[in-house]
Amino acid sequence: MDIILRNIDPIAVKKIEEMSKKKNISRQEFLKSAVEKIAYEKEVSEKDARLEMIISKNIEVMEQMSNSVTRLENLLADLMEE
Repeated sequence: MDIILRNIDPIAVKKIEEMSKKKNISRQEFLKSAVEKIAYEKEVSEKDARLEMIISKNIEVMEQMSNSVTRLENLLADLMEE
């Protein structure tokens, strides 16, 4: 599908051309990527937030497991001394 934009500020167009040249891609490719990024930005940020939550919960569970293992090691050490 095509999108046609008119009356774009010439300075903005020049900056877009400079940015696309730095990436060694055409202005078309650069703008296509930018538009698609804008379109999916909300979904990506929501997925990032969910991933952060999952990572935090995993860290919490791992800390609990580590504490449990430490307690078991201490208990076993105490039992072996008796």
